Amino acid sequence: MTQSTLNLPALTLFYDGFCPLCVNEMATLTKLDRSGNLQLVDIQNADLMQNFPQIDIENAGRILTGQTADGQLVLGLDATHAAWSAVGKGHRTAWLRWPVIRFFADKAYLWFAANRYRVSYWLTGKSRSDNCSSGYCETKQK
Repeated sequence: MTQSTLNLPALTLFYDGFCPLCVNEMATLTKLDRSGNLQLVDIQNADLMQNFPQIDIENAGRILTGQTADGQLVLGLDATHAAWSAVGKGHRTAWLRWPVIRFFADKAYLWFAANRYRVSYWLTGKSRSDNCSSGYCETKQK
């Protein structure tokens, strides 16, 4: 069976729904996904994550994780590039995968991932709330 026969998304992307910048990027990807190539899954939604036992939530919280329709995991900027490619905009991130740039981009990404709440606050004025309940966090305005 082919992907279209099964009607599977080309990529399932597991993102941190507590991260305002991450949520903004997922909203942009959703708007661009006219062909249904992406399935976006918030790792903070425990009920939804039960459908994906193969995904280690702790690791997915450290580094953006994607899974292709054939089950291959892609991580970090490879997952970012796969997501943008799935919506037909891979040219926006392709340069991050060029050999020399890739090394430095991956290091910068790992720093960003570890500091995403602080960076989100700097760039969006929103931060992860300390008042989280039921797997959902509201964002606070600056």
